[in-house]
Amino acid sequence: MANSKFEYVKGFEQATDWVLLPSTYIVVRVDGKGFTKFSEAHGFEKPNDKRALDLMNECAKAVLREFPVALAYGESDEYSFVLHKDTTLYGRRASKITSTITSCFTGNYVRLWPEFLPGTPLRCTPVFDGRAVCYPSLRVLRDYLAWRQADTHINNQVGAGICEAGAWRHTPVNSTTSFNNMCNRTPAKA
Repeated sequence: MANSKFEYVKGFEQATDWVLLPSTYIVVRVDGKGFTKFSEAHGFEKPNDKRALDLMNECAKAVLREFPVALAYGESDEYSFVLHKDTTLYGRRASKITSTITSCFTGNYVRLWPEFLPGTPLRCTPVFDGRAVCYPSLRVLRDYLAWRQADTHINNQVGAGICEAGAWRHTPVNSTTSFNNMCNRTPAKA
């Protein structure tokens, strides 16, 4: 379409592709849609199915290998991925960041399903939505993660933190020093 009379239509796309605020931490939260029914359809153990949680964690690791994520936090049917405040990923375009991270996570969920749930056919399509939110400071970002951690406890789910391209750790959100050190590291990918 380059240099054609139809080039003008690209302006409509650009007008709705919001750029996320500079110098803010970007959190992309990927969340399962209708996972109560999905879990029942696949016979997940309540309240926590280790196989399903391990699958979610492996999908998160795939996202960490593909994108410059500083920290990831998962619980139940959701994962939050924190990008450094100075990231320039996709020009900080919200739709591109959200869609590619969500797509990577979802694609890996389907691809890895047989490895983590052998003998359990995929009876319906797993669907994940995604959203990107900007947080202006480490304090507010820590409060966001504390909110997600509180939700973990409310839902009696196992929460886990992943940091720096797959190094596994349980993240104590209330530990300001360790949290600040983790979030201020140089990202694995620029």
